Amino acid sequence: MFSYQLLLVVGIAACVGALVQSCVGFGLGVVAAPVITVADPSLMPASLLVINGLLPLLTLASEWKHIDFRGLGWALLGRIPGTICGVWLVAAFPGRGMEAVVAMTVLVAVGISLLPVDVPRTRLTLSVAGGVAAVTGTTAAIGGPPMALIYQRAGAARLRATLGAFFVVGAVGSLGMLQLAGHLERRSVIGGLLILPFVAIGFALAAPLRRHLDAGRIRPAVLVVAACAATALLARAAI
Repeated sequence: MFSYQLLLVVGIAACVGALVQSCVGFGLGVVAAPVITVADPSLMPASLLVINGLLPLLTLASEWKHIDFRGLGWALLGRIPGTICGVWLVAAFPGRGMEAVVAMTVLVAVGISLLPVDVPRTRLTLSVAGGVAAVTGTTAAIGGPPMALIYQRAGAARLRATLGAFFVVGAVGSLGMLQLAGHLERRSVIGGLLILPFVAIGFALAAPLRRHLDAGRIRPAVLVVAACAATALLARAAI
C-alpha cells in the first residue's frame, strides 16, 4: 500500500513539522503539507488531520492546565460553520485558486499583527478566528495561523495548550464531516497512523527549543511560522 521511500519522505517532513508545532503551537501542516502533496496527493488532507489531532495530546499531557477554556469555547463555536464551509469548498473547488486566497489572507493577518495594535481576544474575534481556522484546516490542513495570531501575546504555554485543544477537537470534527461528505479515504487515514512514530520523534526533539521560546520569544516565532504557512500555500497553488 505504501512504499518505504514514501513513508520515509513524508515521515521526515512530519517530524520536522511536529518539532515546529511542539515549540510554537502550530506548524505541522506548514512543513508537511507541501511535501505530502508532492509525494502523494491522495494522502491530503486526511493524513495530516489524523496526526494533527493526535500530536497535541502529547503537549496537553503536560500543559493542559494552561488552556484558555473560555476562549476555546468561542473558537470552537466558530469552527462549526467553518468546518461545514471547508468541506463544501473541498467538494466544489478542488483546484489551487482557493489556496492562494487563503495564503493571501494569512499574509494580511501577519501584516496587521505587526502594527502597534493588539487584536483583542473577544467573543467575536475568537469565533471568527475559529471559523477561518476551520476552513483553512479542512481544505489545506493548515489551521494554526488564525488562532495563533489571536493568542500571540498570551504566552507560550497558553498558546500551545489552547491551540492543542482546538486542534484535537477540530481534527475530529473535520474528519467526521469529510467522512459524511464521502471525501475521506481509508488509505489516507492509514497513512496518517503510519507517520505517527516520526511525529513522536519531532515532539521529543522540541523539548530544549520550547525552553528557549518560553523566554519571551514566542510572538516573533508565531509570525515567522504564519508567514511560512502562507508562502507554502502560495507555492502549492502555483504548482
